[in-house]
Amino acid sequence: MKSAGFKAAEATGSKASETSGAAASDSTAAVYEKSSASSGNGLYSVNKMSKEDRTALVNKLKADQAAQMESFNKMVMDTVLGQSKSATIAAGSDEMWKFLASGEYTVDAATKAKAEEDISEDGYWGVKQTSERLFDFASALAGDDEEMMKKMQDAVKKGFKEAGSVWGRDLPDITNNTLDATNKLFDDYYASKKNIEGQI
Repeated sequence: MKSAGFKAAEATGSKASETSGAAASDSTAAVYEKSSASSGNGLYSVNKMSKEDRTALVNKLKADQAAQMESFNKMVMDTVLGQSKSATIAAGSDEMWKFLASGEYTVDAATKAKAEEDISEDGYWGVKQTSERLFDFASALAGDDEEMMKKMQDAVKKGFKEAGSVWGRDLPDITNNTLDATNKLFDDYYASKKNIEGQI
């Protein structure tokens, strides 16, 4: 059984893992298509995948994330290019995140429009898609092991806390909303497990 999470990758080939620079500019190189959150019986489909399919999904999510981060880093560097602080910022470093948190920069209209699209309700970095990717990634690693899912949820919370430390100030509302949405997906998963146990 193959999930929707990597069907698109098979259709477009494995360009994301073969290229790095091209992946960021080729929108079909790393296409993540979220899986259905739940199946007819209320269980989460990723948790029920075979180990091989879960491994393939993890690899697909990693490739997609790498391509998206490369594209984001390029956008940030292009935005600050020519500004006085650009020389002190290395893509992917903590300094870049602190610079972004400061708000001491300007962006052109096209960059602003792209950023707004990306964080919109249906955007790649929006609350819904980001929380679903986090949950699918955790599910792919944990399988249908509820205790392992709890460890994955703790790891997600820890990651958000560490992101706050790097950011250097309160995280934006979209980030807190994403954590809340991710926790709800975990809570819904646990509730679905209890419902199944109650029916046995």
